[in-house]
Amino acid sequence: MNNTTPLQIDTFLPYMRNVIRCEQALHELNLMWRMIEATAKMTCASEAKAVLPTMAATRDGFNRLEQELVTSLVHEKVSTVLSAIGTKAQYVIDIVVRNLYERTADIGFLATDNELCAFTAGLHDMQGKIRARLRAYRNKYTVYDEIILLDVAGNVLVQIDEATPLEASTDPLLAASLASDTYVETFRASDLRPGKEKALIYSRRMLHPETGVVVGVLCLCFNFEQEMAGIFNSHRDPSGRANMLLLDGSNQVIASADKTWIPVGVRVPVNHSNEPELMMYAGREYLVRTFPAVGYQGYMGPPGWQGQVMVPVEVAFTEASSNHLSELSPAIAEGLLSHAHSFCPPLHEIMVAAETIRCVVWNGKVMTAGQTNDMQKLKTILDQISDTGTRSDELFAKSIADLYETVVASSMRDAEFVSHLLVDLLDRNLYERADDCRWWALTPELRRVLANPERDWETMADVNGILKYINCLYTVYTRIFVYDGSGEIIASNQLALPDQEMDPAIATHIDTDTLSQVLALRTEQDYYVTPFSPTPMYEDEPTYIYHAAIRDPDDDALVIGGIGIIFDSAPEFSAMLKSGMGSKDNCSAFFINRQGVILSSTDASRPVGSRLEIDATLLALANGSSASRILVHDGHYAVMACTVSSGYREFKVSDGYREDILAVVFDSFGPVRDYAGISKMDTALVSGTTGATEIDDEEFATFFIDGKLFALPAECVLEALPASRISMASINGRAERIGLIVPERDNDQKNYVWVFDLGHAMRGKPAIIANHHQVIIVRFGGQMIGLLVSGLHGVPQFNAAQITPAPFAGNTSSSLISKVIKANAGKLLIQVMDVAYLFATLMTKENELVVT
Repeated sequence: MNNTTPLQIDTFLPYMRNVIRCEQALHELNLMWRMIEATAKMTCASEAKAVLPTMAATRDGFNRLEQELVTSLVHEKVSTVLSAIGTKAQYVIDIVVRNLYERTADIGFLATDNELCAFTAGLHDMQGKIRARLRAYRNKYTVYDEIILLDVAGNVLVQIDEATPLEASTDPLLAASLASDTYVETFRASDLRPGKEKALIYSRRMLHPETGVVVGVLCLCFNFEQEMAGIFNSHRDPSGRANMLLLDGSNQVIASADKTWIPVGVRVPVNHSNEPELMMYAGREYLVRTFPAVGYQGYMGPPGWQGQVMVPVEVAFTEASSNHLSELSPAIAEGLLSHAHSFCPPLHEIMVAAETIRCVVWNGKVMTAGQTNDMQKLKTILDQISDTGTRSDELFAKSIADLYETVVASSMRDAEFVSHLLVDLLDRNLYERADDCRWWALTPELRRVLANPERDWETMADVNGILKYINCLYTVYTRIFVYDGSGEIIASNQLALPDQEMDPAIATHIDTDTLSQVLALRTEQDYYVTPFSPTPMYEDEPTYIYHAAIRDPDDDALVIGGIGIIFDSAPEFSAMLKSGMGSKDNCSAFFINRQGVILSSTDASRPVGSRLEIDATLLALANGSSASRILVHDGHYAVMACTVSSGYREFKVSDGYREDILAVVFDSFGPVRDYAGISKMDTALVSGTTGATEIDDEEFATFFIDGKLFALPAECVLEALPASRISMASINGRAERIGLIVPERDNDQKNYVWVFDLGHAMRGKPAIIANHHQVIIVRFGGQMIGLLVSGLHGVPQFNAAQITPAPFAGNTSSSLISKVIKANAGKLLIQVMDVAYLFATLMTKENELVVT
């Protein structure tokens, strides 16, 4: 999101219910913290002197948090909405430009058609035959709703739409076309299309086939309304909250997904710079994203055209309820949450705040452990902090869950949209390839050459020239070739002429299976596509080759050969994937078939032809369906989404061709953590079950390592500090010794102590430090060390009946775990570490920790 315009928090906050709840929770917590701090100062100032600075610092932190967190939450939500509507706005203009690029090639080729040029020049008067030829073209390229031939005076010679008969035209596009040696693109009202408010017409002058004199104009009328309706129906927000638009250069609406809401012809506000500000239209405030064309193959589309999406602010932040979190395994949910700092900074801020409360209470209770008399007053204060912290934890947990669900749902929804976009780009592109091969198979020159076995040098040079001209207009092919009934390639844009030496790398025959398929094609509407597999005709790389039958000029039922066009799949598919992914980092995308075989990949480790490991249920999705999941991909937590192709117009829908392709997208959030998942619900101490009623009951500082609960005698524990304070040091000694830290309590000299990765010492594998990790400062026999643990739990009391020696520990100090506490009526076991054994082992090189 652009930072040039400050975000107006008060403008957006009223529309964000969950942020308001979070703000209220923070405010309540701030007030409670102030009350508890004031009470501590009044009732036990001397006893609380060690904890008061921490309480004050925490209160100051919450003051900042209450302001900064709400700001960042609002910023995050506005950014998410702008990003989502921006992706769709860019897609609108990109897909239109890609489509219209093909039209510029069509008009360039069809305007040179010899039969059409001869008719326009008056060399024959077979109007019915020419109309049939134009309708045959329309049957292939169904994006046109009218094709018209006119002479230089504007008289209509022939048209295919007899429902709106025309005699002549005075449209200025005719004069412009006659004066130009390239195509003319027109979008406005025209007498050539009297029933339309605006028509998109591609026109080009036609030349006499013998003299080269300008003899007329060809007009291809693009079915603009139908095409835009297809784009909108396929890709508009299903909930209908946002409107998808196409604008001209003056910001006037030329196509609208919902004309009753935002009609065609009105001017709307635009937002090219991604500014986080509301824009007014018709008395209603909107978030808006606008994208101009970036061009395709050098073609920029009609001048000034733009894609835009507008969403009213009052519904922009309302999301349908989802339960993605509950569907995740605890390990993945907690692991993904550990990367909140990267994929959702506001969520990370809330988590840190919740951990801060827990740490303050834990430290305070450790400090008062074993203390009596006036220290009981401080214990009462700490109990109040603990109770407030528990209630705040619940509020934070709800805020975290709400925001986490929003982020996850948004990420999954965006990934699904991108996968839908990618597979739509593919179907639209390959639709044009099926059209091209069928139309070029009707080229009269090709039919005559195949029908005549006598082929001289000049004739073949003309045919090869036609194929080279086609390839110049349609650059997505590496080779276009014509073959006879025996499968011999007789003409190609790469084929040598009769007096030239043949390049041995260029195939001269098509395979027998393909030939039999082409010879069996029944009508000019039929075509055949080779399976996506390596072929010598594409340097032994996999691609599609589109074929259509060439028929005898005097007998359409007789197939005398065919035409093949080799799709340049490697760069074309790659360009589609990259355009869909945009500038996103940590993302990869694939085209695969129903068997999981990769057709194109942005991941160098998974090349074309290899198999993508993907759930079989996703490979079996219905056509047009999308799905998304959170999973582990290449050692990273990721959103995975896929969409199955559903065809475009008649292509793969009703033309008999089936080739289902899936677009698969992975959006990674960070590496998998060695994190077993700390369940506070499973380890919560049930009230009344600690047995803490006697003055000689023991107090323990409890904590987590890899999801398991451990304890140390509270009198040996000094405090806990965030693991972020560790100064990493690489010095010879134990591998578990990871750095140094400065204790805060009773450390006027600011001396450092060694920090040991306790989990590493036990499991043999170092921890990946995350925000929930803490360092517990332990003292014994005049020494102090720091222990890296996964998280803090509490400082409870237990009576002797609940404490039992650990199995196999005996009466010797030969094991790390010396005792076991049976909490919650024996349902929760807490392992107690032997402090003497811990120090004796960690402070030597050779010994290893032994856990019984």
